[in-house]
Amino acid sequence: MSKGRDRTISRREDGSWANKRNDADKASSLHSTQKEAIDAARDMLSNQGGGELITKGRDGRIRSKDTIHPGNDPFPPIDTEH
Repeated sequence: MSKGRDRTISRREDGSWANKRNDADKASSLHSTQKEAIDAARDMLSNQGGGELITKGRDGRIRSKDTIHPGNDPFPPIDTEH
């Protein structure tokens, strides 16, 4: 999977949630809730042909990883996040 399509959701110092493409310097969008940021990232990845969505918790540690269709998920039966 192209790193240019992968996105990470993380909390910023001001309390907002950033939806950022992994190879970008700035966030694509900022949201007041983590769910809003995840939904926006899913939409962007779907429109761009799929990719990996990485979600970080408030502590900055990776909480989950999900491959957005039509990405190439190496373990499709195990990946049950929606």
